[in-house]
Amino acid sequence: MTAVPRGVAPAWLDVSRETLARMDAFLALVEKWQPTINLVAKASLPVAWERHVLDSAQLFEFCPVAARHWVDLGSGGGFPGIIIALLAAETRPELQVTLVESDKRKATFLMQAARQLDLRLNLVKDRAETLSPVFADVMSARALAPLVDICRLAAHHLAPGGIGIFPKGAQAASEVAVARALWQFDATLLPSHTDPAGRIVIMKNLHHA
Repeated sequence: MTAVPRGVAPAWLDVSRETLARMDAFLALVEKWQPTINLVAKASLPVAWERHVLDSAQLFEFCPVAARHWVDLGSGGGFPGIIIALLAAETRPELQVTLVESDKRKATFLMQAARQLDLRLNLVKDRAETLSPVFADVMSARALAPLVDICRLAAHHLAPGGIGIFPKGAQAASEVAVARALWQFDATLLPSHTDPAGRIVIMKNLHHA
């Protein structure tokens, strides 16, 4: 797989130059804050455009047309939450995006980034485990926890008929198998555009086994 240069949209990403520029501006903010707050793995910075920005952007294509509320749990450095909000601003302005982050310093970064990018979103400074249900039509969680633990959060926060969009690595199928011991759900595993071994788990109809 050939690396995609920074600031360039691969063939699978249909996005305007303006939004690409805003995505690049956000990555610049991540790089600026990184020495103060560990937002992403240091080793991933040289390939952050593909590893973090594009890896996050690919999730947006699975957002149902009828969805009105996307919730990103454990938003951390803003991947995928900020990227989803940037893409929604261009093509889905009716989509409300909520970022949930309990770490105060990371939450401060997310708030400042949204302000500098003139980005409309909700930021909740709380733990997903203790937060009241947010009734998400779409839920994402990237590098947050094993899928079996994410199921518990999704069951608490998804609206009826809501879906989960969870990027996972090479062990995605194994995580699904472990989660099925405690939960019942429909799952589709789709290939990742940015990680040949990775899979995107689309989860629907979640309830206790």
